[in-house]
Amino acid sequence: MSLIAHGRLRALSLAVAAAVALLCGPASARDWTTLRIGSEGAYPPFNAIGPDGQLQGFDIDIAKAVCDRIKAQCAFVTQDWDGLIPALKAGKIDAIFASLSITAERSKQIAFSKKYYETPALFVADKANGGWGSSPEALAGKTLGAQTGTVSANYLEEVYAKAGAEVRLYPTQTEANLDLASGRLDAVLADKTVLLPWLDASDEGRCCQIIGQDIRNPEFFGAGVGAGLRKEDAELKALIDGAIDAIRADGTYDRINAKYFAFSLY
Repeated sequence: MSLIAHGRLRALSLAVAAAVALLCGPASARDWTTLRIGSEGAYPPFNAIGPDGQLQGFDIDIAKAVCDRIKAQCAFVTQDWDGLIPALKAGKIDAIFASLSITAERSKQIAFSKKYYETPALFVADKANGGWGSSPEALAGKTLGAQTGTVSANYLEEVYAKAGAEVRLYPTQTEANLDLASGRLDAVLADKTVLLPWLDASDEGRCCQIIGQDIRNPEFFGAGVGAGLRKEDAELKALIDGAIDAIRADGTYDRINAKYFAFSLY
């Protein structure tokens, strides 16, 4: 090969390499003008499918407020609960707003924004059993339900099953609640803000009442709920963290909170 041809080939190779680097670029170079937000759509009042077929709820309104603050367009993607983290890691979505608790186990796989709410869990049971306590000893031998893949499910399996309870897990919280109302479960464990509206406002929830005390165990229930993010998207985490601070400061968060709850979630 002549020196001229070699020089031309080298120049072409460098040009191709530069073009690839420009097109691919690091994740930090993204402008984040559109955020693909993943949510379940089966966890009211935090996220649910409305009459118009669109996602709605507290998680969704917070995500929209965050997008507004960082001047991004939210593109919502409905995803089964168990598929949210895999979809995030595969690049199918950019963030999860789905009442995802910040736990040490999940933090091995993904990053989290700062929390945007934090509430305790509690048990509900049939009113005929309203005198039951909620300790592992009190519920030994009982059949307990929770939504699969949640911190409540992990807590039942690691604490209550070992004390002698039978644990049944369900694809959605609604299915667990219906089995409790139908007498196929003795009690259900879930977030307080999910179970209270079910008790107060649904026909099925009239069967039941809270038993025992609020449950707060950081080892299982984590440090609140945050947006799930890929570890490499540090710039996006900083944007969302800043947006959460901003909507807390300007009253937007309080207005969203009051739309769904009579008490503060933060």
